[in-house]
Parts: sequence; C-alpha cells; structure tokens
Amino acid sequence: MKAVETNLLKFLQGTKQFIIPIYQRKYSWTINQCRQLWNDIVRSAENENVRGHFVGSIVYIERGLYVTSSVPQLLVIDGQQRMTTLTLFLLALGKAIEESDQPCDMTKKKIMNYYLVNNDEDDELYHKLILTKSDKDTLISLISDKKLPNEYSQRVYENFMFFLEVIKKSEIDLNKLYQGIAKLIVVDISLDRDHDNPQLIFESLNSTGLDLSQADLIRNFVLMKLEPKEQTDLYTEYWYPMERSFGNLNDSALFDRFMRDYLTVKTGKIPNILDVYAVFKDYVYHHSEQTVKDIIEDIYRFSKHFVKLAFQTEKDKSINQVLVDINTLKVDVSYPFLLEVYDDYEHQKLSKEDFIAILKLVEAYVFRRAICGVATNSLNKTFATIIKEINKESYLESTTAALLLKESHRRFPKNEEFVQEMVIKDVYNFRNRNYLLRKLENFNRKEIVDIESYTIEHIMPQNQNLSSEWRQDLGANWEEVHRTYLHTLGNLTLTRYNSELSDRPFKEKRDLEGGFADSPLRLNKGLGKLDVWNEDEISKRARLLVDQALQVWEYPQLSDDVLSEYRNKGSESESVTYTLDDHPNLQGAMLTLFEELSKRICNLDSSVRMEFKKLYVAFKSTTNFVDIVPQNSKLRLSLNMAFHEINDPQGICKDVSNLGRWGNGDVEIGVSSADEIDYAMFLIKQSFEKHQDDD
Repeated sequence: MKAVETNLLKFLQGTKQFIIPIYQRKYSWTINQCRQLWNDIVRSAENENVRGHFVGSIVYIERGLYVTSSVPQLLVIDGQQRMTTLTLFLLALGKAIEESDQPCDMTKKKIMNYYLVNNDEDDELYHKLILTKSDKDTLISLISDKKLPNEYSQRVYENFMFFLEVIKKSEIDLNKLYQGIAKLIVVDISLDRDHDNPQLIFESLNSTGLDLSQADLIRNFVLMKLEPKEQTDLYTEYWYPMERSFGNLNDSALFDRFMRDYLTVKTGKIPNILDVYAVFKDYVYHHSEQTVKDIIEDIYRFSKHFVKLAFQTEKDKSINQVLVDINTLKVDVSYPFLLEVYDDYEHQKLSKEDFIAILKLVEAYVFRRAICGVATNSLNKTFATIIKEINKESYLESTTAALLLKESHRRFPKNEEFVQEMVIKDVYNFRNRNYLLRKLENFNRKEIVDIESYTIEHIMPQNQNLSSEWRQDLGANWEEVHRTYLHTLGNLTLTRYNSELSDRPFKEKRDLEGGFADSPLRLNKGLGKLDVWNEDEISKRARLLVDQALQVWEYPQLSDDVLSEYRNKGSESESVTYTLDDHPNLQGAMLTLFEELSKRICNLDSSVRMEFKKLYVAFKSTTNFVDIVPQNSKLRLSLNMAFHEINDPQGICKDVSNLGRWGNGDVEIGVSSADEIDYAMFLIKQSFEKHQDDD
C-alpha cells in the first residue's frame, strides 16, 4: 500500500480512468452534504490563510491482471461518494464559467480536459470517472451535454443542478472559486493487488458502520474478491435485479431486514439488525464449500420470496390475498418461517392448498393473540424456530400441531378465550380495527367491499350527553351501558353516511336514506328490522359477529390422538414429573420463604410459569430467567444473565460463570430471609426484562 497526501486537482490530472466497481453502492450524497462541501470550498476560496483543506482519502487498485488498455484503469475501493461529488462540482463550475461574463483564467475546456475526460481517447475510455450501472449514463450525459436517459439518476442530476445554481446565485468571483477547489487535499492510497487485501482495508476504512448499510457491506464482501468479468456477470444476473426488486435500495433498511430473516432461516438464530454483516461473514466462512455464485443464487432465490411477502406481488391471486391480510396485521416477524415455507412451496414440497392453509393458520394465530392481548414479544422466536418442529412429509398437519401445542405466552388462543375477549374488547381503538371489519364484511363474499371508502359508525353515539331518546332506549343504567359497550364490536358498523347519521335517535339512523335499513353491507344486516338499540341488542349482535369470526379465524382441529403423538415426539428426554415433594429442603421457614418469593416472581407477568426440576425450581417466561436451588439455610438463585449485565448496587451478586452450578446463568445470589426479597426481586426483574427484550 502507498499513501500520499496530494492536491485533488493534481491527483485528477493525467490520462487515467477511475471505475466505481459494480459491487459499490450507487451515488447517495444528499443536498445537505453537497452544501457542506460548497461551504468548505467557499471558505477556502475567501480565506487566504487557508493553504489547504482535507476532504478525505481515495483508495484504489488496478482493475485486474488480464485487462489490457492504453488507459490505466483503477477500481475505487473507497472515496467514490466524494469523488463523484467533486466531479459534479467541477462540471458545474465549468458550465458556470462558460455562461458567465466574468473574465476567468480557467475555462470550461481546460476543466474538462484536465480533470473530467481523457481527451485523446474514444468511447468509454474518454471519461475519467465511470460510475455504477444506475448512475453511469446520467454522468456521461451531463459531461457530454446530451439529453438525460429515461431512467436517470436523480441524485447525480439534482446535485449537479444544486452546484450550478448555487455558483450562479452566490455571485462569488469564479477565479476565487477555482482557487478554493485548488486548495482541496486528498490522501492518494494505491493498493498492491499481490500484497493488499481490499476487503480488509475497505472494512477498516468503514469500521464505524455509519456510512454504509449492512446491504452495502454484504454486496462488497461477496463481489469484491472476484475478477471483473465474474463480478459483472453475477451482478448483472442476480444482484442488480434483486436491488431493483427492493426499489433500487433507496431505503436499504428493507434489504437489511431481508438479510436478517435469510440468516435466521439459515442459522436458526435471529441476528441483531446491526450485526447482520458480521453474522453473514461468519455464515459464509462456515460454509466454505459453497462458491460465491452458490451463495448469491441462494440469496437471490429467497429475496424473491421476501419481495412477494413484503410487497404482495405474488401472481396467484388467492395466495396474494392472504399475503395482503398477513401484512395488514404487520407480522413481519413471521417472515423467517414463511420464507422457508414459500421456498418449499416453490420446490413443490407442499401443495398450493396446503400453502394457503399454512398462511391462514399464521394469520389466525397472530390475530387471535392480538384480540386476546397476548404479548407479542415471543413471536419472533416462535417463528424463527418452529420450522425445526415440522415434519415436511406431513407439512400442514405438523405445522398445525406445532402451533396448537404452544403454551402460556406462545399459545394459540382457543375459541372460549377468543369469544370472551372479542365481545368485550375496545375494537374502535384496536390497531387492526379496519382489518377486522373488512374480514367480517367480506367473508365468503365474491363481490368484495372496499371498506376504506367507509367510515366507522358507532350505532349508540359517542357523545357523552346522549339525547333523551337514547337514554330512554338504553334504560335506567344508560351511563353504564354507554361506558361498557360504546367501543365494542356489537356497537360498531360501517357507513358512508356518518355525518348524516351523527347522534340521531336509533329509528332515524335506521330509516334515513343511506341509513341501516338502506345499507348494502352485511355488517348492517338485521339492524333495519329493529325498533330499539340497547344493551340486549348490542350483546346479540356481538355474539352473531363473533360466531362469524370463529369461521374467519378458525381454530385448527386435530384429533387428541394425533396431538398426543406430536406431543410425545417433542417432549423432553426428561419424562419424569417432579413436584414440591422432591425438594426436602422446602419445609418450615424455607418453605414459607420460597412460597413468598415464588408468588412475587409469578406476579411479574401472566406469562411466567413455575416448573419443578430434579435439583432446582425453574421460573420461565420466554425462557428460564431465574432458577431456585433450595438449601438448608437459604434459597440459592441463579439469574440467567452475564455477570457484567447485572445492576447490583449492594454488591451481593456472585460471578459463577466458571463454576459448575445447577440452574442457568452466570449470576448467583442467596436469599435467607423475607427482608431480602425486595432486593432480590429488583435483581430478578432485570433478568426477566432482559429475556422479554431479547425475545
């Protein structure tokens, strides 16, 4: 490696061509960054005491061993953003000079020939800077002063126009402005192909991870080491179409999310979104038998499934409708599971009917949990690991069994719980309110109603000061009825006549043009035949709608024998059931202490459950967060945390990471009296919350 500090304009002079490799991200500097560069150049121009202004490094390497050209071709490893922006600035300065009446020492022709083009070359070699696919033609058109291509790069064009306009508006002396850019300094870093590792240098130069997305880093990692022809082939065939399917990665967050889900499928573990690149590298190193092409092909295949899930672009309408419903529920945590199921469907490992049934199963599972208020923080681990529980020879049946056998915070709410919660739930303020009403209205309906063109109508009005007619209909306890049923399913419907219906008495709402009796909606069926709207009618309608909901979001059915068979297959190797009697130390004062502490632990959340093991008692939510080993004189607690994570102001925690202990975790404390329970709970709660957050 050779690193030399040099003047920018001197660096650009001479016959050479800088090529931005196809694996680099497209040009992405914003107007704000261009404005900052403009301010730096103007300050350098106007301050004679400034001898130079450093703008960063430009790292490059010779294009390849087998490339023959009269012009040295250099691949830019780092610095492409500033290099492109400075090129646009010089181009704008040249145009401003050409259109100005000011006498200038520098001309547009000189700027072009010195810094922007190789004047003695033809075709592509004529240009000093060749950008990536989506930006290349736009820059060439601007330099050649030709019409922009149909699909031009907005960033390249907008930033050029910004510099052109700001130069003209500033009325700064153009000679001075040229002197300002002549003061810019770069570090010229040339790499030796035989001795330097471009990937490692690239990573060290971008080690903060702030400038480059995980998508950028992954693309560079898989393509950087290849020879140019192979880079071009793989980029053109796989990576570029994938980028286009993600909206040309204008928002790289979605691609980062896809790569996290892809790695979850491949590893069975959910990487942190900020660690996707590191986990991807580790995955590649542990699968060294795969070629770069194998890896890119696989990513590309799964990306097509992801795009169908995320954008609902599946051509099969019956499948796509379920995808629309799933995405309305915003359960992208299910994607790792659905990606693999989608891939198996594409490879004909399950039928279209079973694929749709599994999609609807996921939809019902997620929606029932939402209605029943079951915490969502376990869903990502559920969907990340459930594929391991599935027998692909009996795909639908084993998937159904896997969900039905979930317990506690992972449960699939049964009909009794679903009905009970649906009837009393505040549906009006429910996030998935419109989805719920749409599904009820359109169930088994061929002529689909677009409910987005309707508004929510409270049959019994929201107004706290109800009219005398409404009070009479609702009865003596009208205030309680209003408070209890106002936002519930039984009192909600859809209308396009919300302002006309307003707070009118029920009979007027019923008989108005566009009122309940005149409505084509199934949700309003039966309202036109009623003479009064009260607690009894609200409850009747709620039950009717909930009966329908049981068909829309079905609870899947498997025989007890089949479920038992799957339960036995998935049961732990430790088939013995232990009880309190298996812990002889739990008697007298120790039993009283244990009962008080266990009650406090179980009260942390409805998801917490207690399990007696042979040598300890486990307390679980998403996983074990505290285990208690009963001893003669104290309860020994293991907190499932790394020792450095615990906040322990009293300093009572012991690091047992290198000791063999029963229980899970590296943190140990002892509780020997009721006085110590409050502080113990302070520590236990940290472990509980850690695993809730991690899940």
